[in-house]
Amino acid sequence: MSIRAKYQITEYCHRFLQDYIHEGDHCIDATCGKGHDTEFLCRLAGKTGRVYGFDIQMEAVEQTRIHLAEAGCAEQAVLICDGHENMGKYVEEQVSAIMFNFGYLPGGDHSIATNARTSLQAVEQGMKLLKTGGVMSLCIYSGGDTGYEERDALLAYLKGLDARKWLVIVHSYYNRKNDPPLPVFVVRLA
Repeated sequence: MSIRAKYQITEYCHRFLQDYIHEGDHCIDATCGKGHDTEFLCRLAGKTGRVYGFDIQMEAVEQTRIHLAEAGCAEQAVLICDGHENMGKYVEEQVSAIMFNFGYLPGGDHSIATNARTSLQAVEQGMKLLKTGGVMSLCIYSGGDTGYEERDALLAYLKGLDARKWLVIVHSYYNRKNDPPLPVFVVRLA
């Protein structure tokens, strides 16, 4: 792995999350994209765990399905072509981790992207499903095609969470230009 790869936002989030996920856990990839985060969650949850992967684009769901089959992780995953704001309709059990990558499918149509309204709904749904001691990661991409509305709405919402029940950690790539991605972690305390 190159030095640069170690500092990509997804790798950074993986490193943070790995201490929260154990064999047999249930997890959610709220924006499965090409399936790399789904695979990561499947490997940590193991053969007895379950990972739910959501995406609104059938192309992304199919890319994830192919990726998981090639990685030998397909049996642990339930892939759903629906918006992440609807995760509560499909997931009944408490989960250890939820991963979000806000923005658009890399290499995909930039006009199809997450938005403030549905992303806030999805975070709220995820908070209801997250078990005590569980964690949610939010990779927030802003600027360019995606604008700032979603980032600002998510950060404002998270800032208002009850500090006795939720720990919110916002990191930044402080010396990177052009609106670098923002890694955010939300831990359920109670």
